[in-house]
Amino acid sequence: MTYIKFILLITTFALLLFLQSCETAEAKKKHIKPLDVKKIEKKIVSKKYIKKAKELDKFFNRRQKVAGFSGAVLFADHGKIVYKHAFGYANHKLKTELSTNTKFQIASVSKPFTSFAILLLKQRGKLALEDSVQKYFPKFPYKGVTIKLLLIHKSGIPEYNYFADKYWVDRKTTITNDDVLDLMAENEISRYYLPDRKYNYINTNYAVLASIVEKVSGKTFEEFMKKDVFEPLGMKNTFIYRKGNKITVDNIANGYRSRRRKVSDNYQNGVVGDKGVYTTVEDLLKFDQALYSGKVVSKKNMEVAFTPAHKRLHVHDNYGLGWRINGKDPKNKIVYHSGWWKGFRSYFIRQLGTKKTIIVLSNVANRSIFGTNELIKLF
Repeated sequence: MTYIKFILLITTFALLLFLQSCETAEAKKKHIKPLDVKKIEKKIVSKKYIKKAKELDKFFNRRQKVAGFSGAVLFADHGKIVYKHAFGYANHKLKTELSTNTKFQIASVSKPFTSFAILLLKQRGKLALEDSVQKYFPKFPYKGVTIKLLLIHKSGIPEYNYFADKYWVDRKTTITNDDVLDLMAENEISRYYLPDRKYNYINTNYAVLASIVEKVSGKTFEEFMKKDVFEPLGMKNTFIYRKGNKITVDNIANGYRSRRRKVSDNYQNGVVGDKGVYTTVEDLLKFDQALYSGKVVSKKNMEVAFTPAHKRLHVHDNYGLGWRINGKDPKNKIVYHSGWWKGFRSYFIRQLGTKKTIIVLSNVANRSIFGTNELIKLF
């Protein structure tokens, strides 16, 4: 009896250890929620969508496990959501899980929105793309710079991300769009090129464009975007963040350099237009669909935005009015933008011919996780 009891005791102990290890392993991957394909099958009739959903789920789950991807993903075909999913944490310290309703800073994917605002004001007859910046800001020190040259990155003006570090001494004080204009006017900062000479991607261009929106509309950039763009498009989870503005927002992601190193709120977060939009993957899909329908800004104006503006750039790597353009297949043009800023990475890619869209928003700025061309291949 003693021997049998001993064997039973050892067996029971081993079983408990096994169950505990399983629970621990499960707890570690609790935030990884693979797609429930059965639910997808009930919602989607077409078998091609089921196959695509499985393919995407496999791709992004692997990136989560191998490279630590933390973010939200959405894939749509003609506006119909084929796949949406979230991976990782909005707050790594508190283990707050991300969702597809979490709001991310989308960095330079804000530029298509700034372009959209300018085109809206043009459509209303409030400005012209050939207007000089000096028409709105007489002290602007660089002659010959037009609104269009700002939009297509051919202004030749200097990068505020760099000269702000030199001339803005008090980093505890937030720098704003007005301050950027003042620094250029007061310090005789040399331009990089003469206007309309060379494509040079510069964030200052879009900061100045946001200032023009404010000047023309008589509203702050935040107010204009909210009342004239976000609300008409039903983008209820989208807003402009400017450091120093006292706003309370729930379900927002922190930005991280790695999964353990949270990025602090930078003094340059007072500048908007080049960045500053916080949104969700589902709200970006609403924007995507509005670009097809001509809601708020007409299809005609958007076609201009999607037209390559640079003869010297490649057809597969060009730039329009706030959009990067791959026109290698003229019947199936790809317009997109990506972004990186202080802990966030974002991708908004639209294939116009097939009307397919892929949106990836991440709050861990690991540049090795994705390349734009790699995501385009998922179409």
